[in-house]
Amino acid sequence: MNLDAAKAALSHLDLDVNPASIKAKSRDFFWYSPVLKARLDHVTADFVVTPRTEAEVIEVLKVCHAHDVPVTTRGTGTGNYGQAMPLAGGCVMHLHKMNRIKDIQPGRVIVEPGALLKDIDEACAPHQELRMYSSTWATATIGGFVAGGSGGVGSVRWGGLRDLGNIIRLRVVTMEAEPRVLDFTGEEIHRISHAYGTNGIITELEMPLAPAYDWVQIFVTLDDFAAANRMAYDLAAEDGILIKLATVFEAPIAQDYFQRVAPHVGTGQAVVALMVAPHAMGGFLTFLARHPAQIIYRSDSTKWDREPGQIFEYCWNHTTLRAMKVDTSITYLQVGYGSDDPLPLVEEVRARFSPEVLQHVEVTRSGGRVAMGGLSLVKFTTEDRLDEIIRQHEEMGALIFNPHRYTLEEGGRQTVDLRQLEFKREADPKGLLNPGKMIAWDDPDWAYDRMYAWPGLRKAAE
Repeated sequence: MNLDAAKAALSHLDLDVNPASIKAKSRDFFWYSPVLKARLDHVTADFVVTPRTEAEVIEVLKVCHAHDVPVTTRGTGTGNYGQAMPLAGGCVMHLHKMNRIKDIQPGRVIVEPGALLKDIDEACAPHQELRMYSSTWATATIGGFVAGGSGGVGSVRWGGLRDLGNIIRLRVVTMEAEPRVLDFTGEEIHRISHAYGTNGIITELEMPLAPAYDWVQIFVTLDDFAAANRMAYDLAAEDGILIKLATVFEAPIAQDYFQRVAPHVGTGQAVVALMVAPHAMGGFLTFLARHPAQIIYRSDSTKWDREPGQIFEYCWNHTTLRAMKVDTSITYLQVGYGSDDPLPLVEEVRARFSPEVLQHVEVTRSGGRVAMGGLSLVKFTTEDRLDEIIRQHEEMGALIFNPHRYTLEEGGRQTVDLRQLEFKREADPKGLLNPGKMIAWDDPDWAYDRMYAWPGLRKAAE
């Protein structure tokens, strides 16, 4: 790795060599996990470059390839798995200034990767909006969402990013002696989506849009968690009632961690957060009357002394963030309860672990069926105990997408995605793109019997 030569060759670009700002730009939200924080807190790049055009991306990749400098790409760093942490140092390529919204058409938008989700929605308003977005809508980039995310607000209607039709096209630059620019559609999209930038750099995205609504944001309380979970599940199955969010919180999540909501929630009550289209409110209120539920907040009519703000910012991983601000021992698990009658499995897990593990359930859709996923809040004590909790979840049939691991495979289904591996061999022959994140590249015979520790991880300074 010839850092000096690379920096000299890139000095005419927006190059940052200031140690303090490099460290800040080398970090994502890996610290949600005490396991990752212990292992990655020292990780930092050697320099940061901020391209403004695809031509500059090509130049950076060509120079770094020539001088054997690793390149880790980032948006605004809101990912939670350490996706954007430069494990081997080298160059962080910050794409936040590639933020143009290039074209808006009925049902689709073409954008650069650094465009914020919020800015895309504002540009497409008032008639269209993104189908789905992360709870970090105000600060996250579309490139980071596609490269590191899986779903979010809107997944109750549209499923996940990996579902057919939820990404139209990705434009990608390879890291070779002469970088190529490739457009991926159809099945080929899966070679690059949710790959953490390990096998190509996304420089343009074409994403589908949905009709935009002034969503009615709602908090509902129920005295029983199982009843709350059933209500949210049944609501998502009502095809005629258009919703964008259905999230269930076991007590005392809202009471302990949602400061503006807590005064309106009774002891022991579960809370459901919803986003309902205005034209669907009649059907929704009819549905709600069939359940032992009470609306405590409606964004179109309720006035609290302290307004709650955007309800989706209580959901998905914002739930974890709010809890961590109150109790620093809190972390989380990402759980798949599936679409094959998930309600009994949620109750089985809850009965075994509550209150050490509190249920935060996101209602989604998978293969046209209502599904449930957990972003469970965990009272962390030790790594051994966390591993045991995970083991017992899996023993019960609850799939864990482990947020305490920094590799693609361990954060997913613990299997090799051959499409992504094969494309990495083609697009990054030296293995310089976001090294350490793809086990299949470094150790294809890994047994997944313990946490993978990449041998090339930069060591902490003595």
